[in-house]
Amino acid sequence: MKKILVTGGCGFIGSNFIRFFLRERPRWAVINLDKISYSGSPKNLHDLKNHPRYEFVRGDICDKKRVASVMAKASAVVHLAAETHVDRSIDSADEFIRTNVLGSTVLLEASLARGIERYIHMSTDEVYGSVPKGKSNELSPLAPSSPYAASKAAADLLVRSFQVTHKHPAMIVRCSNNYGPYQFPEKVIPLFVTNLLEDKSVPLYGDGKNCREWIFVEDACRAILTVLEKGKPGEIYNVGSGQERSNLQLTRAILKQMEKKDSMIRRVQDRPGHDFRYALDFRKIRKLGFKPRWNFERGLKTTVDWYKANEGWWRPLKKDRFTVK
Repeated sequence: MKKILVTGGCGFIGSNFIRFFLRERPRWAVINLDKISYSGSPKNLHDLKNHPRYEFVRGDICDKKRVASVMAKASAVVHLAAETHVDRSIDSADEFIRTNVLGSTVLLEASLARGIERYIHMSTDEVYGSVPKGKSNELSPLAPSSPYAASKAAADLLVRSFQVTHKHPAMIVRCSNNYGPYQFPEKVIPLFVTNLLEDKSVPLYGDGKNCREWIFVEDACRAILTVLEKGKPGEIYNVGSGQERSNLQLTRAILKQMEKKDSMIRRVQDRPGHDFRYALDFRKIRKLGFKPRWNFERGLKTTVDWYKANEGWWRPLKKDRFTVK
C-alpha cells in the first residue's frame, strides 16, 4: 500500500484533507507529520486514532532527521504545514520565516533525496498582493504585502528553483481564503461565530470594504487531490470559488445566520498593510476537472452549525491559547 506524507495534518486544512483523502482513496495510507503548534492538535483527528491507514508522527518540518525518516516511507507529499495568521506575522516574523521558508527547504531536499513521485506545495492567493480589479492568474507577478505572504512567496520561489534545477516533481497550489470546521478561532469566521456564541461583539477592521474570495475547506481538499493526481509537475494552480464578499458582507452574513443584529459589530483600527482585495483566475485547474461544489451560503451554515455543536472544541482554545483583542 502506498503512503502519502501530509505535513501539518493536525491543523485546519490538514485535518480536513486527511479525512477527505482517506475517504476518497481507500488504497492509500497517510502519515501525518505535525509539531503541534498552538493552532494544531491531535484532537482535530481524534476519530482517526485507531484508523488502520493513518499514522501520526510528532515532529518539526525544520528537523532534517525527523523529516528524512518519515519521507523514507512516502511516495507522495502534500505540504500543508505553515504559519498562516497575518496579524501574528506583523507582530513577529521570525517563526514565519523559520517554518514557511526553512521548513519548506528541508522538505524539498528530503523529498528530492527520496525520489518522491508527486509533491504538492500549498501556497496562498496573498502572494499576489492586492488586486483592485480583475483577477490574478498563475503568471501574475508576486507582490506580497505582509511578512506572512512574503514568507509564502519565498517558499514558492524555492519550489520553483528545485523544479528548474533538479526537475523536482512539485506543483504549487495557490488557494483563496478557506473556511469550515476545525479552523482555529483566531481566523475571522470562527472568531466571529464563537464571539457571537459568547454574546461578544465582533471586531471589524476599518470600513469593512476589503474583499476576499471564500472557499469551503472540502472544496480546497478536492482541489489539492485533483492537482496531486492530474497536475503537471512544475506547474502552479490557482484554486478559487468565484464567491467574493467584502468583510462587511461577510460579517452581516454571519450575523444573519446567527440571528444577531448589526449592533454586535465593533469597528476597530485597520491593520497595517491590509490588502484591499484578492481574487483568483482558476480556469487552469478547471481544465483538470475541478469545480467547486459548495456555495457560500451552504458552506457558512455548515460552519456555523459545526461551531454551535462543538463548543467543547473551541472554548478551551479561546481560553488557554490566545486572547481576542
